[in-house]
Amino acid sequence: MAAISASMVKELREATGAGILDCKTALELCDGDFDKAATHLREKGLAAAAKRSGRDAREGIIGSYIHAGAKVGALVEVNCETDFVARTDVFQEMAHDLAMQIVAARPVYLATEDVPAEVIEEEKRVYRAQLEDLDKPANVVERIVEGKLAKFYGAVCLMEQPFIKDSAITVKELVQQQNAQLGENVVIRRFVRFEIGD
Repeated sequence: MAAISASMVKELREATGAGILDCKTALELCDGDFDKAATHLREKGLAAAAKRSGRDAREGIIGSYIHAGAKVGALVEVNCETDFVARTDVFQEMAHDLAMQIVAARPVYLATEDVPAEVIEEEKRVYRAQLEDLDKPANVVERIVEGKLAKFYGAVCLMEQPFIKDSAITVKELVQQQNAQLGENVVIRRFVRFEIGD
């Protein structure tokens, strides 16, 4: 087993935001391999975050963003379990970033389950009509329709959109990461986007 130095623990803590003891344990489990230890902590954090998802989140803040020129802006309610977490810089920055996301990406719905059934059926009807001339088997057409529907969700549902500051993750994944980092259930409750003349 590799010797685990205090500097290794400190570096892992800075990279992941995990506790000192968790970092030391992860490095020991992964024989001093920094990347494996970071992955281990992330998986452990996301697993713990999944367990927290059922807990009540009644505290939080209203994040806001007004774009330059004051012609467009957004408000977003982001909840957590305690007022202590709601006051942290990390939580407040996330709420601001989410409001910025809403201004830039123009989501219509919060999550896929919020999209009305009639809107989904109309989208599917349009996609099937586009594919009529391709002479493909029905199962292939349905797979293509489902793929197009996933892209539609990625455009109109906040939780499915690529995060504007890191397009490698979705807003849903950002919330899961914050949930793991903050140690509380973090929930985006609702949002509104304002634009002059709209």
